[in-house]
Amino acid sequence: MEESVALRSYFQAHKQEMIDTLAAWVAVPSVRGDAKPGMPYGAEPARMLKLALEQCAALGFQTESVANCMGSVELNDLPAALAVLCHLDVVPAGEGWSQDPFVLIYRQDTERLYGRGAIDNKGPAVAALYAMRAIRELHIPMKHGVRLLLGTDEENGSSDLTAYLQQRTMPPMVFTPDGDYPVINIEKGMLRLTLTADMKPVESGCRVEAMEGGTVVNGVPACASARIRDCSRQQLESLCKQLPEGIRADLSETDGCCCVTLQGLSAHASKPELGKNALTALLDLLVQLPLPDEQHALLNVLHAAYPYGDTDGTALGIGCRDEKSGALTHVLSLLTYQKGRLTAWVDLRYPLCGDGEAIIARITEVLQSGGISTQLQMHHKPHETPESSPFVRTLLDVYAQSTGQQAHALAIGGGTYVHDIPGGVAFGAEFPGEENQMHGGDESIRVESFLKIAELTALAMIRLCGDASEEML
Repeated sequence: MEESVALRSYFQAHKQEMIDTLAAWVAVPSVRGDAKPGMPYGAEPARMLKLALEQCAALGFQTESVANCMGSVELNDLPAALAVLCHLDVVPAGEGWSQDPFVLIYRQDTERLYGRGAIDNKGPAVAALYAMRAIRELHIPMKHGVRLLLGTDEENGSSDLTAYLQQRTMPPMVFTPDGDYPVINIEKGMLRLTLTADMKPVESGCRVEAMEGGTVVNGVPACASARIRDCSRQQLESLCKQLPEGIRADLSETDGCCCVTLQGLSAHASKPELGKNALTALLDLLVQLPLPDEQHALLNVLHAAYPYGDTDGTALGIGCRDEKSGALTHVLSLLTYQKGRLTAWVDLRYPLCGDGEAIIARITEVLQSGGISTQLQMHHKPHETPESSPFVRTLLDVYAQSTGQQAHALAIGGGTYVHDIPGGVAFGAEFPGEENQMHGGDESIRVESFLKIAELTALAMIRLCGDASEEML
């Protein structure tokens, strides 16, 4: 592509500005908080949106805040034919960091930038902003407009997108750099359920007084703990020695109770096989204790449904897969137990061949038989944009020509920002073979990849909306 050389030179020349912008954005811990007037997702996401729009405006772009939920940045005065949908909110810092997660750090040995949001999704958002700036400052002619959208609630259900669409119309073409390259055109269906149960408090014998695990619903919990009273420390030490590989245990004593804390490995809920679920490992341990009958029965039902290592729903009888979209995934991601009240969250992704309603019914039937109630919190059916569409074929062609790599569309475990947008796809931002610890400790992005994302985003804008583009609308 003729523009590739000019774009690469531009991004190299502006590399430090891009890093500085990303550092300023990473410094805002834009995790969802309590709603306040004019701040639907709390103070920090609101501060992040304000900062980003101020910086975009300072670069000369027309900006708008829609419903205090989403920012809009226009490339030019032409009607937008393409939206690049990014998000500025992040998941909590969690465990496993070797640094302050909200200070962007460059490490020369890995040539990476480390910080929460580096890859998900502040880094790609900065890259998209500088892609627009490059097109404008290099005077590349455009036939249509391009809109950069900066949301603030993607990690917690994308209600920002709902609010935006109530007031504005989405351009006919939409991609998000919130997934993988080359192009993601299929996303599994997504279910989130809450599980609740009550038990009478137990006053004697070996018993669990409290449990907790996980930090986010869409991640494999890396840490889980239980406070156990009147239980043999020797027995607990013995059970801790039998834990699965990759699970570490720590025992301590507080107020006459023995506290067991397990450390595993976090991973995104769409790829639970890459993690080590500390919460299900804790259930494995607890059901081997001489607990009171009612407590043991409840934990045993939960353990039977979510045994350690089961990530495809086999234990519940809901496993399914197809050639296009792969296998169902299932994660017990959050749990608290205090004063006889248990509350947990489940994240489930099912393939195109799956029946969401049947899956819900099966989970409900199994858990209710053990006294655990279920409540549906979210259900997004599978999403597919045909690989044969001109939009997808153009993006694949951009990737192939720019990287020299073969390009084909991908299916993933659901959850990109365009899941509920007809015709939308994910274009980036993770390259094949890269591991950026998205949602985990030491999240990062390679500097070289950061610049390449900007280049690919700019080339996509030019091919889809440029003066020499084929008619896509």
